[in-house]
Order: sequence, then structure tokens, then C-alpha cells
Amino acid sequence: MRAFKTIALLFAVAVAALMWGRHAPEPSQAGSLAIPRDAGAALPSFLPPEAAAVLSRIARGGPFEHRQDGIVFQNREGRLPREPEGYYHEYTVDTPGLDYRGARRIITGGTPPSIYYYTDDHYRTFRPFEVSR
Repeated sequence: MRAFKTIALLFAVAVAALMWGRHAPEPSQAGSLAIPRDAGAALPSFLPPEAAAVLSRIARGGPFEHRQDGIVFQNREGRLPREPEGYYHEYTVDTPGLDYRGARRIITGGTPPSIYYYTDDHYRTFRPFEVSR
């Protein structure tokens, strides 16, 4: 019985390790995106100033401030165009004055990202935007 528990634990750890690698785009691929030096000037006015730093980290492949950044966004409500699982990833845009993640996110599509969405109401609405390459 002890051997079975050991094998089951090893199997669970192996599956968890495989799943962990699926949560974020590869840094080498994400790094191919170029954010302009003055990214804030090139971004749409509806994005908060904090979004420029998030986009820069996405382009570099990290490091990210929140452990959830880079995870797969499931699009469960279907508010974004349907794509295969793993296509969308989410990143936190900090809200000044909050000591938790808040509601603001950037959602990217593709690896490396080819489409971007912003939500400030925790996934109820999305605004597409472009990033200069």
C-alpha cells in the first residue's frame, strides 16, 4: 500500500509540473514583441498609466508582480472571440491604492501576443487595442 501511495504522489507531482509550464508564454517568444521606449505615448487613452509597465513585462516575458500573471484566460463567458484553449493569457494592471489585484487586466491572444484586450471591470467588458511593434 505504501508503494502505491508513493507512485500516486509521484504521478500527481509530474502532472502538476507539466501543467505549470502551460500557464505562460515562452520568454523567448514573448520577448520578440517590441514596446516603444515611450510606451505610454503610443497606447490608447483608455489604458491607465500602469498598463505601460505591464506591457513591457509581457514583451520581456516577465518577471511579473503577481503569481497569477501569465496564466491561461479561459474566456468561459465567451465575451472574446472563440479560440483554442491556451490562446488567451491574463495579466494584472495594478490599481493605485489597492493592496490586492483589483479588477484591471490585460488579456493577450497568441504566443507571441498578436492581439490585446483591456478590462477594468473584471472581465465583464473588453476593449481591444494595438501595441506598436
